[in-house]
Amino acid sequence: MEQKDWFKDRGYPHFSNKTPLSVRNDVEKYISNADNVAKHSFYPLIFKEIKQRRYKLSDFNGRELRSHKKLKDGKAVSNTKIREILYATHIDAHIYSFYTQKLSEKYEEYLKQNIHISNSVSAYRQIRTLCDTKFKNNVHFAKDIFDEIKNREDCVALCFDVENFFPSLDHRRLKLIWAKMLGCKALPKDHYNVYKAVTRFSYVKLNDLKIKHGHFDEKELSKYRKLGKNTFFESIRDLVESDIIIHKNQKKNSEGKLMGIPQGLPISAILANIYMLPFDTAIIEELTEKYNIFYRRYSDDIVILCKQSQIDFVEDFVKNQIENINLIISIPKTEITVFKYHNGRLQSFRKQGEVLKENVPLNYLGFEFYGYQTLIKSKNLASFYRDMKDTIRRKHKRVEKIKEKYLLDDAPVFKRKVYRLYSFKGVKTRKLPAKRAEFKNGKLVVKKYDRKFRGNYLRYAYRASEELEAPEIKKQVRNHWKILQATLKKYDFSNVKEE
Repeated sequence: MEQKDWFKDRGYPHFSNKTPLSVRNDVEKYISNADNVAKHSFYPLIFKEIKQRRYKLSDFNGRELRSHKKLKDGKAVSNTKIREILYATHIDAHIYSFYTQKLSEKYEEYLKQNIHISNSVSAYRQIRTLCDTKFKNNVHFAKDIFDEIKNREDCVALCFDVENFFPSLDHRRLKLIWAKMLGCKALPKDHYNVYKAVTRFSYVKLNDLKIKHGHFDEKELSKYRKLGKNTFFESIRDLVESDIIIHKNQKKNSEGKLMGIPQGLPISAILANIYMLPFDTAIIEELTEKYNIFYRRYSDDIVILCKQSQIDFVEDFVKNQIENINLIISIPKTEITVFKYHNGRLQSFRKQGEVLKENVPLNYLGFEFYGYQTLIKSKNLASFYRDMKDTIRRKHKRVEKIKEKYLLDDAPVFKRKVYRLYSFKGVKTRKLPAKRAEFKNGKLVVKKYDRKFRGNYLRYAYRASEELEAPEIKKQVRNHWKILQATLKKYDFSNVKEE
């Protein structure tokens, strides 16, 4: 198992300055000293919300309708999924990354003792493909599930989702298993300080930093950049003395004790994996090894393949084991998909009570598996086209401002970037010319460099089509060029051909 390099040059502004590659040796010297980390004062995190608009099937008093809303306590509320992300300052992020590598090495050593557990945990790990030419990704993990269903033919896929996973992790259990991974009875001082930083964290809301009518104070940020600081404040003291509220983790369990870790830190993923280890072990020992039940876990998404006669037994066992580690299975997100031969082909059925709904797919890692075909999840494809249209609309606004500013009758849209992002013309990896600007000694220095472009969403779709042996995926995106051209023609661009 290979490890990623712990050092990463992060470009975002925070409460401490950037740490470019040129200072790597100094950073490594500091954080590789356990005494330094044991005494290190971690900065507040920055909190932001990522909103994902969802158009999904919801129950409205017995009627199932696709909508952006759902009924909750008798009221229609938005279906929008809100993900809370907290991210650290640059030096703190390096410490988290460095200790992630240490923990990952211990975790992988533990997994080598049981190949079933190692094969079952797929998220946040560097796993080589069988041909050993690249690392596995979501497509490979989905293929493992779909191939196993094809091999079993008559089986049931049970999909479970842990409710509020990262915010619900029990601190005491986390500390105990963290120490167990290190082979210690108690955490060493440096690890204990990192543990305290991820459990008793403080944070500032990103929106609270937008003090100029909902925007950042660009003049103030520019002043700091000229001093060589990519920060929101000149020093942490300025943050403390400002009117900005520094919040503390307030999530508590039923006993009134703090719980949860931030989602977004470099160390969050490995902590989630080691926390779930007792659950993974119980599933493998009691279900896989005894009853040949297939198990896979991607973070908090759990998939189990079993026989129809085993559904109740598996559901009860999973629920009990997840409660043993102080977590809860989300009942509304639990899905039961039955696979069996029907009309001469393997087909999916969604089990709802005693009713089987024909041709309702298994949704897993962005794909819909029907038994006889595999498609990209419809909402992901809709998101791709929505992004395309939003990008062109924003470009049109900029063109209109240019026309107004310079009194032009016509103005072109620069289509190369649009084509690169949203058409077959952007599927290839390539180097793109780019510029990086920074202040040194109060002077602006612009450096040119080549940025690696790794391809667009269509490249992902084409590769998924090949890896999953599903030509129907390419058919899903075959109209992308027509949709792109039709969107361009909606706006008044001088270099868009009219039919």
